[in-house]
Amino acid sequence: QVQLVESGGGLVQAGDSLRLSCAASGRSATRTAMGWFRQAPGKEREFVAAMSWSGGTTNYADSVKGRFAISRDNAKNTVYLQMNSLKPEDTAVYYCAADPYGSASVVVASYDYWGQGTQVTVSS
Repeated sequence: QVQLVESGGGLVQAGDSLRLSCAASGRSATRTAMGWFRQAPGKEREFVAAMSWSGGTTNYADSVKGRFAISRDNAKNTVYLQMNSLKPEDTAVYYCAADPYGSASVVVASYDYWGQGTQVTVSS
């Protein structure tokens, strides 16, 4: 089992930055691939970014490439999502997810464990 707790969401203006954090705990928390997903009202959950447990592989959605950066600190069992140049269309609930067997998958179904989500709202 892996428990995930996100933090760092909030209300910002377009062009601002936010950094989300996801603290993982439980067995094998450090040897999991980690991903960030988001879900806007009335839409399906979509992939944002992911990183392998070693950090050697990263993937990004086209919509966030060049603006968002995923990183992790395995000593702290924490993964981060640095979000820069935020746009109103980035508004969503952001979820952290863990995949104990994979490597930075972009597929929702690949992830076995999910956090409760943190709201990010970007005003124009």
